[in-house]
Amino acid sequence: MVYRVPQKCALVLALALLTPVAATAQIAVSANDGKSALNDGKPQMRSPLVPDSVSIIDLNQTPPKIIGEVAAPASAVGPPTSVAVAKDESFALVTGAMKVDADGKKVVPDNKLSVIDLKAKPPVVSATLEAGPGATGVTINPAGDLALVANRNDGTVSIFKISGKTVTPAGKIDFGAANSGPCAIAFTPDGKLAFVTRDGDNKVSVLKIDGDKVEYTKRDVGAGLRPYGINMSPKGDVALVADLGLNNGNGDDDTVSIIDVKAKPPRTIDAVTVGPTPEGMTLSRDGKYLALAVMNGSNKAKAAPIYNDHGILKIYRLKDKKLTFVTQADVGHWCQGVTFNKDAKKVLVQCMIENEIMVFDFDGKKLKKSGSLKANGPAGIRIADK
Repeated sequence: MVYRVPQKCALVLALALLTPVAATAQIAVSANDGKSALNDGKPQMRSPLVPDSVSIIDLNQTPPKIIGEVAAPASAVGPPTSVAVAKDESFALVTGAMKVDADGKKVVPDNKLSVIDLKAKPPVVSATLEAGPGATGVTINPAGDLALVANRNDGTVSIFKISGKTVTPAGKIDFGAANSGPCAIAFTPDGKLAFVTRDGDNKVSVLKIDGDKVEYTKRDVGAGLRPYGINMSPKGDVALVADLGLNNGNGDDDTVSIIDVKAKPPRTIDAVTVGPTPEGMTLSRDGKYLALAVMNGSNKAKAAPIYNDHGILKIYRLKDKKLTFVTQADVGHWCQGVTFNKDAKKVLVQCMIENEIMVFDFDGKKLKKSGSLKANGPAGIRIADK
């Protein structure tokens, strides 16, 4: 069923910017969580707190460079697909799943969706909308006129219409399971279906879309344990799902599941073991390569038997609905999002402990670290879809 909700839109002031975004820039957008930290593997609030922010990264430069920063709610809780960038790079959508409570002592679920005007000089947060509690994964459909937000603490998906750079609420899908934990969403290239990961009850739900009408088909695909991140191939033949596994990182090697989207009905056809906790994932724009940011126990206590003193960036080749390993490189600790640039010759990986976005060159065979960007709590990153 489709549930309609009243429209809400509140304008907010933009904050700091270093330099304007050039009209021809190839950019990435990084959401940075200034609240969250780890103390020897235990989650805690940062002290002192740092404001959440969104960084704008120019990928045309070598190495890439942060050219702007805007204050906006962001969160490391949930998959690092908390950013969506319009195809023409005119605006970005950023979710904020968690906020500091009124007493300033803990973080609690939030429902914020920020609209960031990237063409304004300087760029600004042009509107703040409300999704649902625990608003995490956000994505824009191929036509650019619809966005969906997964509400992890609500068992729902929020629907938003897009006209130009104006975003307005248009309803909500309720899965009828408050603890289902909707995480991330991927559209098919024709925009007629969307797949939603649910790490709370180990399902990937299929939505049917007709214009701005979105319906839950009641078709659920079984991937691995705790399906979390999801990417759709540009051909729309498969969806790749990162499965977090039991207890979100107990040392087991976890998997990426492959869903045959063209099958009737869609279903999982394969799985590849990728290492402990594949937090971030992204497909290159040509669909040839998958990049994964694997935690590898780097977010655990140092005395834990499953602790490793680094995460891993892994690259796989996608061909004929199969994934094959290509290469890997060590990265930092508690790493979150990952993105290619448009031609897949660079890979950016966000590492929370180091407050760093690591930049790697990729030649189709090997990875080589080539740069580093500083950001407070980088927790979600995307480029514009093709």
